[in-house]
Amino acid sequence: MPKKSTYSAKDISVLKGLEPVRKRPGMYIGSTDTEGLHHLIWECVDNFIDEFMGGNGDEGRIILHADDKVEVSDNGRGIPIDKHSQTGKSALETVMTTLHAGAKFGSKAYQVSGGLHGVGVSVVCALSEWMRVEISRDGYIYSQEYKKGVPTTKLVKGDKTKKTGTKIIFQPDEEIFNEVSFNSKKILDHLRQQAYLTKGVKMTFIDKRDEIEKKYSFYFEGGLASYIKHITRGVTPLHQSTFYTIGEKDGMIIEASFLYTQEYEIYEESFANNINTKEGGSHLTGFRAAMTKTINNYARREGYIKENEDNLNGNDIREGLNSVLSIKIKNPQFEGQTKTKLGNSEARLVAESIVSEAMIDFFERNPQDARAIISKCILSSKARKAARAVRETVLRKGALDGLSLPGKLADCTSKNPEHSELYIVEGESAGGSCKGARDRVFQAILPLKGKILNVERYRLNKILASKEIKALIIALGTAIAEDFDIEKARYHRIIIMTDADVDGSHIRTLLLTLFFRHFLPLIEAGYVYIAQPPLYKIQVKGRTEYAYTEEDKQEILDDMKGLEPNIQRYKGLGEMNPDQLWETTMDPKNRVLLQVTIDDVKEADRIFDALMGKEVLSRKNFIKTYAKEVRNLDV
Repeated sequence: MPKKSTYSAKDISVLKGLEPVRKRPGMYIGSTDTEGLHHLIWECVDNFIDEFMGGNGDEGRIILHADDKVEVSDNGRGIPIDKHSQTGKSALETVMTTLHAGAKFGSKAYQVSGGLHGVGVSVVCALSEWMRVEISRDGYIYSQEYKKGVPTTKLVKGDKTKKTGTKIIFQPDEEIFNEVSFNSKKILDHLRQQAYLTKGVKMTFIDKRDEIEKKYSFYFEGGLASYIKHITRGVTPLHQSTFYTIGEKDGMIIEASFLYTQEYEIYEESFANNINTKEGGSHLTGFRAAMTKTINNYARREGYIKENEDNLNGNDIREGLNSVLSIKIKNPQFEGQTKTKLGNSEARLVAESIVSEAMIDFFERNPQDARAIISKCILSSKARKAARAVRETVLRKGALDGLSLPGKLADCTSKNPEHSELYIVEGESAGGSCKGARDRVFQAILPLKGKILNVERYRLNKILASKEIKALIIALGTAIAEDFDIEKARYHRIIIMTDADVDGSHIRTLLLTLFFRHFLPLIEAGYVYIAQPPLYKIQVKGRTEYAYTEEDKQEILDDMKGLEPNIQRYKGLGEMNPDQLWETTMDPKNRVLLQVTIDDVKEADRIFDALMGKEVLSRKNFIKTYAKEVRNLDV
């Protein structure tokens, strides 16, 4: 028996100041990877956005310096510098070094605020190797410096100034973050979004890390109507006028905009006090209810839906919809530390009321647009009902057949999804090689014949008519559309393995389109991979090497200088014998798999639209833009 340890008051640790943040940074910024690193900037941006939403200031600026320092400034009121009655320190030092300290808790300084969880800039201070704050207010510039959450100087009164505002300069602590490397695109996207959400405010980003300084500014008078135009660029709109409204009720401000396109995909974004509520919430529920009710009422009144016909449901109404909703609310109740879902029940009724009234007016003023929208919704309803019938047939067949696909799926013996993987390969030849190479205990093989249907151009009822796609759906076990259930996935590694040629690349893109459009949760769960078979087999005097890239090939050839190697270029998986395929591509000890991830869903959506959609002009423009970056065109 191990010796019993004592447990008394002396074993209880009390962390002072910002020590908890440095001990457990993930609790406050989510992670210490690139997302957490950028979260430091977002906390500073949230501060000046809160100022602007209160009508204080109209310009925010972010500067990236060459030494990894970040400068965030605004022309708001400036953080107060007078003595705080509770702490005995200046208000500035209190805000910068104390958790849950700020004007957003109970005071009237901020009527609307996003940063209500109380971490804010104090967390930035805690996780910075060095920080300097400059406050312009009351006619002077005041400054103070900090290190890892602790002041290193007193508050200093400096030069006179007629300006007001806050400037924060910080250097992230390399002891905390895996890598200090800021992504300019991520910052630009965030600032652009905030500029749309806070119309009439200028947002500037300056990148000084390279020899040539880069400067970008965003300013939008149109608010969310401008945002809708941005997110629907490159696709054909269904109707001419963009819906937009802004209204106030019960102390809440609702701003909403939407535009239908001729695509099938739905894109919704919602915000509460400029915080992206990725999981939606009561305001989004109210918005959806308003759309469903208003469209059904109008369609019945105008005779588009007959008395004996069912109402359109939410899925019918949202097909092809691109919408953005924003609420400004005094006391938001966010669910979870990450603030991804709004819980205020009163927001639902306010959103529904304001949007319903505005939509009725929009339809009255734009009857042609109303007709186009309702016609698309009715067509979507008919397609949904047809797809349901086909889907039920597919699923019923899968259940009766025990998910066996004669001549198609060579299943693995393992029934544990966490240990099982499915290789999706092109053609019977490659399928034969893979079946011979695999470890049948945990590796299943599904060969697909030719190029599958481009799902970007068809509704679900047409997609389910494809034998190859039906085979894949049954093999995955998750079902599809309304019946999709990721818990029923039969494999937690789904590996796309195609030939290293143009046709193989096209097939891989078609499969990725299918997964992105209809099995997105599998990608988000990290279940989807791309196999990396070798491009070359290089042999010389009993030595065999495999090159997976052109760079690999050159390194191997440089190492074989003076010799005359035999180089075999693999064009298809069927050219490799099972031993080679196992050794290079399927053996977990040696293989290289690329996990499919999505950093920006909307950007991925736009690219799939451009590459795989019906619009030829979008594809042409995409090719023109990126043609010079193409490498290894024959691969």
